[in-house]
Amino acid sequence: MTFSLVARCAGTGMFGVAVCSSSPAVAARCSHARAGVGAVASQNVTDPMLGPLTLKCMEGGMGAAEAVETVRTRGRFIEYRQILAVDAAGQTAVYSGPESLGVWGHAKGCDVVSGGNLLANGDVPAAVVAGFEGAPDHHLGDRLIAALRAGLAAGGEAGPVHSAGLKLVDRVSWPVADLRCDWTQDCPIKAVATAWDVYKPQLEAYVQRALNPCAAPSYGVPGDE
Repeated sequence: MTFSLVARCAGTGMFGVAVCSSSPAVAARCSHARAGVGAVASQNVTDPMLGPLTLKCMEGGMGAAEAVETVRTRGRFIEYRQILAVDAAGQTAVYSGPESLGVWGHAKGCDVVSGGNLLANGDVPAAVVAGFEGAPDHHLGDRLIAALRAGLAAGGEAGPVHSAGLKLVDRVSWPVADLRCDWTQDCPIKAVATAWDVYKPQLEAYVQRALNPCAAPSYGVPGDE
């Protein structure tokens, strides 16, 4: 039903989550990230409360492994859940309950962890990680998109995916990018990738406009000088 990854950029400290699913609006329920703290994906018969709880644990000083273990002991019906986390040190952790749907699994890499359920095959999470690690000098958003594409190329879900999302946090209290395709009969990863290509060149400008609009050189609208 879902495959995803959470990751950290070692160079910038930025965190990101990328996810896709056969279900609608997957990113609205599964993607969680906080600047300076980490990123979490909570999926498989999703309990959206688990993402903020994991972030709260990490913000309170726990590493990813301790935070995920704490949530595992506190969560309700935890045997149905998958939780993926990366912390401020780049350490990762993942829990997949025994009631995860269909073919499920997870894989770890440097500053990244991927997990999925109802997969076409068990190799998909490792393919996602390899896709992320394939271009270490690229922007974190580019790497997340590459990872989703690699997972899809490796088989993806057992059926077609219909929604996807990309979330990035960096230095400020709000997501610097939060791009979603909530439903399509076409490829949602392609839709999010197209949105990212448009948004990426403007990302820093949107942050600057929020912090100090007087320093923004242009708002990019008719009549703006």
